[in-house]
Amino acid sequence: MSRALSWRLWAAVLAGAGLLWWWLSPATPPLPIRGPGNSPQNATPAAPRARQQLSLQEQEAHAALLRQPGLRYALEAWLQAADPSADPDTLAQRLQAVAAQHFPPPLTAPALALMGRYLDYRRSQGQLKPPPDLQDPDALRLSLAQLRGLQLQHFDAEEYDALFGAQQSLDDYTLARLDIARNPDLNAAQKQHALAEAEALLPPPERAARAQAQAALDATAQSAAFEQQGTDDATRLAQRSSAYGAEAAQRLAQLDQQERNWQARLAQYAQAQGQDSASLQQLRTQLFTPQEQLRLDAALQLHR
Repeated sequence: MSRALSWRLWAAVLAGAGLLWWWLSPATPPLPIRGPGNSPQNATPAAPRARQQLSLQEQEAHAALLRQPGLRYALEAWLQAADPSADPDTLAQRLQAVAAQHFPPPLTAPALALMGRYLDYRRSQGQLKPPPDLQDPDALRLSLAQLRGLQLQHFDAEEYDALFGAQQSLDDYTLARLDIARNPDLNAAQKQHALAEAEALLPPPERAARAQAQAALDATAQSAAFEQQGTDDATRLAQRSSAYGAEAAQRLAQLDQQERNWQARLAQYAQAQGQDSASLQQLRTQLFTPQEQLRLDAALQLHR
């Protein structure tokens, strides 16, 4: 897999709104991978206000907010609509408007506070570096443990469960698949049996989610093969249409174009590394949005 596509795959696994997951199935939110032993109950939460400091009414409002279906993915959509790259005052006004639009007065204040913490978390998340080997379960566990620690710096255990806690079984299964695949003591038939046993432990909704997640990974592997083979756009479209349908194939074609654009800008910036700091900063601002700049340093490491 190329270094560019390795970054794309890591972004899909790591980010709450991994682009490939959204493009493959826009109506279905992406699923974070979680490693075993990283339960929020075993960590020390670090939310801005301790739960015991809230009034009973505030606690009830906060609990009601966390019960909103699809809260995490709604947060993603609202932040994008508000444009996180806007200046702080403008962004604050937009987020206040979003909170007032989507929640009644008892929930408006906790929703606004949660959006603020979620925005801080997403900005911090952009600083995380991908593991050196995406197929190494130990390396992936280590990176995901760092992600988990970052999440618990911004959210208490109750918020963590509401935002990130629905996919523990799926995440365990994902890592189990990697463990099984790399186990030299198992032959092909034994690995297939172990995979079937692991998947059988998944609840039906998570089994369906796993199938969608696997489809995204399969599409990424296919894209890597296309890049290595120099496959033309028409052939890509035909093969993807056969595998995923015409609509998904069109979205993946757009993703290819976005990836090429990103890599071209990244190459231009990498070639300018010898310039003075002022010129380099000007080019950085010219080529990349504020959100892209959050992951720029990590992307440069993969580009080299």
